Amino acid sequence: MRSDPEDKPRNLKSMLSEAKDASELMVDLAYAALYFDDEGMADAVLGLEEDMSALVHEMRSLAMLAVRHPREVDGMSSVLQVVSSIEQIANAAVDISKIVLHHLGIPRALIVDLAQAAEVSHRLVVAEGSHLANRPLRDMELPVAVGMRVVAIQRGRHWLTDVGGDRIVEPGDVLFMRGDPAGIVRLRELAAMERWNPPEPDEEHVLSDLDRAVDTLVEMKNLSEAAIGLAYSALVLHDLSLAREVRSMQERLDGMKVSMQTWVLRAAAEADTAGTDPAGLRGLLHVAEAAEDIGDQARNITSLVLEDEDIHPVLALALGDTDDVVVQVPVAPGSQADDSTLGSLGLAVDPGYHVLAIRRAASYIYNPPRTVRLWVGDELLASGPEEGRDRLAAVCGYSMDIDEETGHVELTPIA
Repeated sequence: MRSDPEDKPRNLKSMLSEAKDASELMVDLAYAALYFDDEGMADAVLGLEEDMSALVHEMRSLAMLAVRHPREVDGMSSVLQVVSSIEQIANAAVDISKIVLHHLGIPRALIVDLAQAAEVSHRLVVAEGSHLANRPLRDMELPVAVGMRVVAIQRGRHWLTDVGGDRIVEPGDVLFMRGDPAGIVRLRELAAMERWNPPEPDEEHVLSDLDRAVDTLVEMKNLSEAAIGLAYSALVLHDLSLAREVRSMQERLDGMKVSMQTWVLRAAAEADTAGTDPAGLRGLLHVAEAAEDIGDQARNITSLVLEDEDIHPVLALALGDTDDVVVQVPVAPGSQADDSTLGSLGLAVDPGYHVLAIRRAASYIYNPPRTVRLWVGDELLASGPEEGRDRLAAVCGYSMDIDEETGHVELTPIA
């Protein structure tokens, strides 16, 4: 995860921030490995797991050494609880990647459904002489050109997660991208990689038990990823309503897993009757287990808020100092966002934000699709680069003023 194995994090805050980012990267890569049936991505997840294990050990050791007085124990236990959840999220990513490495089987229907996601991850190997080689990321303008951004670079045995615009891409670098799946074909052309054709659904298809299992599993994936994003937000913002929403999502995941298992068993019976080997359905059960595990860890994180536990200040500092920041901003009347769909706003490109959820009245729309139309009073909960939050606020009709000492955010309507 670090660009230099000797360049160890200097404090607990930076280690927590790094571990959170790494666990999320691992989940992204694990699902992408399924999507592309890419053992290289799956191997990358296992490589990150080794770094994560060392980092978790360091964090636990430092947390225990940092306790100087009995009254500090409760606060530091909250840190250890979050560290444990981050580790379990990383373990779930490893379980997903092993589906590819162990060839457990994933039905084509799941790949087709994953292709409909608003964002996917992709892995590129930069060839010598390609348009991407020997150029700084800023010059490429990839978020604008293809709708995808670089989230990490693997260079030999080292991982570069500090991928600012000045970072120069070298031949042989492995780029890990995230963004609009429509940009993958053009992206591979720029990297001088072989052409890739996205999976297409069958033109005429009768809904089967397998389809129902796949649809449920994709919803579980989306729900678990949204739950983690909301859990971190609930912790940083100490937002009880967000924490309750995460708890509700985790309960839904438990029920969905049971339903999905039922559909898989019925699909296996259908396959057996048709003389088809049902072993290819095993991967679905493993993905469902991993998605539920991720949801459980989201619930575990928010329990600190739900149970009004003593939360150590380093958690808010660390989780607010990751590659992405979380922004809450309402939609003002007459703003660019008012009566616009998420897709038409293009927030993933400019300012580079992913909408985790929309708070509408007393409920949330999590992982909202591009077709969702925003209304006045909706509140966006979005994550993205720190430098883009003023632009996001402006799209919603506000100027943003942030107190650097307290982190307090003040929104002023744009006249």
